[in-house]
Amino acid sequence: MRPGAAVLAVSSLLVLGVGPPLRAAPLPDRMAYTGGGTQLITAVAPEPASTTGTVTWWDREDGRWVKAGSAPARFGANGLVEGAVRKQGTDTTPTGLYGLPYAFGIKAAPRGTAYTYRRVHRDSWWCQDNDSRSYNRWTEPRAADCRAAESEQLITYRAQYAHALVIDFNYERPVRGRGAGIFLHVDGRGATAGCVSVPKDAMRRILTWADPAKRPHIAVGTKSGTTAVTRY
Repeated sequence: MRPGAAVLAVSSLLVLGVGPPLRAAPLPDRMAYTGGGTQLITAVAPEPASTTGTVTWWDREDGRWVKAGSAPARFGANGLVEGAVRKQGTDTTPTGLYGLPYAFGIKAAPRGTAYTYRRVHRDSWWCQDNDSRSYNRWTEPRAADCRAAESEQLITYRAQYAHALVIDFNYERPVRGRGAGIFLHVDGRGATAGCVSVPKDAMRRILTWADPAKRPHIAVGTKSGTTAVTRY
């Protein structure tokens, strides 16, 4: 082949669209909104019926989103559903973009954790009773108007709540019947009741990475369709 012929051949292929594909922009750059901060967690499932997927955490550096880490994720036993129409007790993970108000755990916070971290005690409860004034709130001890059968005694979930972050789904202005107690927490034995879970080492890494001063959010969704994470 004469000198320069190989270069011409490759150039021709690129012009015809046969060359290597362009690298896709990082996922946060393809989202409608990322919360306005410089940290973001994405929790993405292949489709609404999926119970597994991937959690990735990102930093915005010099105007670009850079992946800081990733881990396999688990979702609700009945998949994912649009957060605005979710119903309590359906074992579905709500999709959407949410803040992360504070962290908690049965174990002490990993060294380097910057988030406000609340330790779980024997009388720590998360109220899920729709008739209680403490609906979708931590109560310690359990509120008098919050039935135990309609609440979680946090210490009984020793694996899952070793470390966790509160997801502010239905948290600021709770809508009764939409759901309570949605967290990012450590994996249990299988799919969740509506939370997002990751392996214990990943949860510890997320807690030492997350900086409330950088206003991290979590975006939960699917790869495509009406619950695509890029819509949020």
